Amino acid sequence: MHAIIETGGKQYKVAEGDVIYIEKLQSEAGDTVTFDKVLAVLDGDQATFGTPTVAGASVDATVVKNGKGKKVLVFKYKPKKNERKRQGHRQPYTKVEITAVKA
Repeated sequence: MHAIIETGGKQYKVAEGDVIYIEKLQSEAGDTVTFDKVLAVLDGDQATFGTPTVAGASVDATVVKNGKGKKVLVFKYKPKKNERKRQGHRQPYTKVEITAVKA
């Protein structure tokens, strides 16, 4: 059974046992999280699509860890003005493991 969930402004196709990286949640490692915004449930040949969400469907997950992604360098400059700015950014994430898909 698969489900399409929405969290952090992004959509993810998940199944039981999947490990995904999502936008940072305010949860510690070991906590249980429930995603209620289930957009679709796919079970073999049957598919249930919500308008906008599937009523009564939820996805349970366990937080594995919180962390930061790899550094992305941002370099801005203005030509002929000797103006340069180098900046780094590390996007925070939460790693979660899907434990159950309830439809």
